[in-house]
Amino acid sequence: MYLRKKQGDHIDSPNRLWIIIGATLGAFLMSRFIGGLENPPALMQSKNIFIHFYSNQTIVGGLLGGLAGVELIKKMIKEKKASGDLFTYPVMLALIIGRIGCFSMGIYEETYGLPTSLLWGMNLGDDKLRHPVCLYEIIFLILLWIAIVQLERKFSLQNGAQFKIFMISYLVFRFLLDYIKPHYTFSLGLSTIQIVCLAGLVYYCRYILYPKKLIQPSALITA
Repeated sequence: MYLRKKQGDHIDSPNRLWIIIGATLGAFLMSRFIGGLENPPALMQSKNIFIHFYSNQTIVGGLLGGLAGVELIKKMIKEKKASGDLFTYPVMLALIIGRIGCFSMGIYEETYGLPTSLLWGMNLGDDKLRHPVCLYEIIFLILLWIAIVQLERKFSLQNGAQFKIFMISYLVFRFLLDYIKPHYTFSLGLSTIQIVCLAGLVYYCRYILYPKKLIQPSALITA
């Protein structure tokens, strides 16, 4: 609401409200669905599958589910304008706050890292020095925030480019971060989160292969 008041919004209020509803429902459903698939053995042994899915969640599933919910709603209301930029900084801020909470829980929240011999390994509650992956993510998000601000100052970005840059960067980061987190690994050597991250990157591949699509054509001519 603050950003909308400060910089305006090219999407009408009723459509923006529907987009928020689509994002919320998509994020809620997909975060639980992907979270429930992270540990197949636990899923198979679960006495109540509904409770298993409801009690497990992941932000990667939430982000991609929110994206899917928004795109579905936009097709229904026939809204063709990109809508993600207004969410970019609020989502990043929410992630930073959330990871502070995860870090404070130590090993009692399943967001801790593998044991490490590195100097910055931390005892998160089990007397083992582990990768403080929550702190890694907080640092990454702060640096990404700064990078997006600098890109905005240097280039005239396309509408929706902010959110695309955030999503691509975060999916790459989470794919790599999972290598230093305990998880169930499938026979192909990847976790559920890594597979989902790859699926998200495939969705954004046209911008990864042709990053100039994120910049206004007039800005490219000027440059």
